[in-house]
Amino acid sequence: MLTPAETKLLAPIEGTDAVMVAQVQAWAAINSGSDNLPGLALQAEALAHAFAPLGRAELLEAAPSQVVAADGALRQRPHGRHLRVVQRPHAPVQVLLTGHMDTVYPADHPFQTTRFDAPGHLNGPGVADMKGGIAIMLAALTAFERSPCANHLGWTVLVTSDEEIASPSSDPILREAARAAQWGLTYEPSNLPDGTLAGARWGSGNFAATITGRAAHAGRDPENGRNAVAAACDLALRLEALIGPDLRVNPARIDGGGPNNVVPAHAVLRFNSRPRTAEARAHAEAAIAQAIAAVEAARDVSIRLHGHFARPPKPLDATQQRLFSVVETAACDLGQHYATRETGGVCDGNNLAAEGLPVVDTLGARGGLIHSPQEYMLADSLVERAALSALLLHRLAAA
Repeated sequence: MLTPAETKLLAPIEGTDAVMVAQVQAWAAINSGSDNLPGLALQAEALAHAFAPLGRAELLEAAPSQVVAADGALRQRPHGRHLRVVQRPHAPVQVLLTGHMDTVYPADHPFQTTRFDAPGHLNGPGVADMKGGIAIMLAALTAFERSPCANHLGWTVLVTSDEEIASPSSDPILREAARAAQWGLTYEPSNLPDGTLAGARWGSGNFAATITGRAAHAGRDPENGRNAVAAACDLALRLEALIGPDLRVNPARIDGGGPNNVVPAHAVLRFNSRPRTAEARAHAEAAIAQAIAAVEAARDVSIRLHGHFARPPKPLDATQQRLFSVVETAACDLGQHYATRETGGVCDGNNLAAEGLPVVDTLGARGGLIHSPQEYMLADSLVERAALSALLLHRLAAA
């Protein structure tokens, strides 16, 4: 049950629903698609202003990453700045709180505004994934700073600009911060609308296989050609055949080809692979290499693979269970639903856990249908989840 000090700590959060909803609506009105650099700049400034009263806020420059263009060439992909806020970095207990400001909706996407399509049911771009989560994080920290235990706990907030594209720029920053912390809290939306948390997570890797064949006339001498598009299809089918209980592979797109009377000399196959375990990841890496070698030999083409498993699998092991047990007790003491479920979805929590950090990564808003124009957030979950996080921080500080 809650102690008198905990009840006092949580009291200011009650009745802040309207304030938090207004924050989410204001932030969701800023288009911050992963490649919308002007929108990300506006969002970063807005978040820096909101968090500044709590600690030292700074915007970190982001290094560009490399992507494979449709012609197979490597191109630089710039990224928006990341927000870092630090408070009491030398306190004996250190907690890392993470989120992301980017969404999957580009600047020209028609889904740009929020609306209540039912009482308490806010529809809008990024409201659940995860601008609602950022509002929860901010409210929880604001309440925690009033805790008598606050001086015992230091915290770092990292809100990144590239999570939706596998964190190519922010991953080194996140991993470094994870190594300096004892506990991790991440504010992705809940795994189900009832508040169920993601437990174990599969891993994920995005890949582009650039295939170089040989052009030839499709009518006069096709035998002299080496069809790169056909080779891409062959590789896609071999990769799809790898699917099993602990591995998912999704051939997603083929770029290439040209006039009907020319044997195509170039293609790019893009695919995603999701292993359930570290062993499945090792198997996938070997099997992908074998499939590429087989296609190269069978079709006399060359294939260059770009990409890696950016999200390692995250098992719900003893390290992780240490923090989940604290969350379970806190949720029960607040009368909140507690459950966990394995998911094939991935997030920065995968990478933080790979550094040995216990992390619960679905402490954000309850909602659903993320990554679609039907994305929604349940407004009453903002206060509920802020109370849960404030209590967690208090108890981690007092432990």
